[in-house]
Amino acid sequence: MNTTIGKRIRKYREEKGISQEELAEKLHISRSTYQRIENGETNSWVNHIENICTSLDVNMEDILKPEEGYVQVNNNTDSSNSSNDNASGIIQSQTINYNTPEKLIEQYEERIKELKDQLDYWKNKAEGGK
Repeated sequence: MNTTIGKRIRKYREEKGISQEELAEKLHISRSTYQRIENGETNSWVNHIENICTSLDVNMEDILKPEEGYVQVNNNTDSSNSSNDNASGIIQSQTINYNTPEKLIEQYEERIKELKDQLDYWKNKAEGGK
């Protein structure tokens, strides 16, 4: 799930003074479905990106641009469709993480700690259940 895209959509929606309910109606989806898009709990924004951009009067590239520390590479080799003017061209692009090695190590260490905590939790739960 991409929380960055959801945050960007929320930012543009709030700048326009449009409520979640209003935008959900324009997209013909429920408010709860729209909330899940903004919260990054679903990737269904892909199905609605053109209407979202039109409703918010924003360029698609502004919402879909890669996160800081990432570089976007277009893997489309079809020269007749090499333009990034449409959503499919941008969405088919690959985002590559070029974070520093120190940052990657930090991210892996955090994930290892999370996994160890989960393991300890389940071990304790299993021992308590005996």
